[in-house]
Amino acid sequence: MRRFFSIAILCILAIGTYAQVQDTTQESTLQIEPETRTVVNYETLKFGFVDYDHILKNVPEYAMAQQTIMELRQAYEEELSRSEEVFSKQFAEYVEGMKNFPDNIRLKRQKELQQTMEESMAFKQEAKELLQSKEDKVVDAIRAKIDAAIRDIAIERGYAFVINNDKGTYSFINDAIGEDITAEVARRLQEGSAEE
Repeated sequence: MRRFFSIAILCILAIGTYAQVQDTTQESTLQIEPETRTVVNYETLKFGFVDYDHILKNVPEYAMAQQTIMELRQAYEEELSRSEEVFSKQFAEYVEGMKNFPDNIRLKRQKELQQTMEESMAFKQEAKELLQSKEDKVVDAIRAKIDAAIRDIAIERGYAFVINNDKGTYSFINDAIGEDITAEVARRLQEGSAEE
């Protein structure tokens, strides 16, 4: 009886394997349709390209923003310098009197030094973050204006897209279908700034 079940199981496995091989063979003999290729008509596909970084740095608001940020950075640096002077003075007084201080005064002075140093480091980090945040906010507003000008020109001229070619990102751009609109974007932004 065991022998009968063993033979039956082997037959079932053999039939299953044969069916899988047949399915695989049929799949491999299926005819795959050739790929259809799209022919691009250069007369209808047009795009623009810009040197975004060049435009950004030549927008009048960018120079004003950089000046404001530089002045703010200078004010923060002056405050940090003042804090360092306070710390240096406290440290010099601590070192000078350290041998003569009773333990409780020495510990108090150490805590004051530690607190002054921590406050100075926290202020330095906060100043750095505030400067970065202010610069990001200003640059984001300028980028929104640049993007709007690029979008308007692209729609007017029927471009499929506009690419950013900062620092020669693309080694070749076909002038027959692509047009450098950097100067036009800059001109419109200049006009927009003059009107404001």
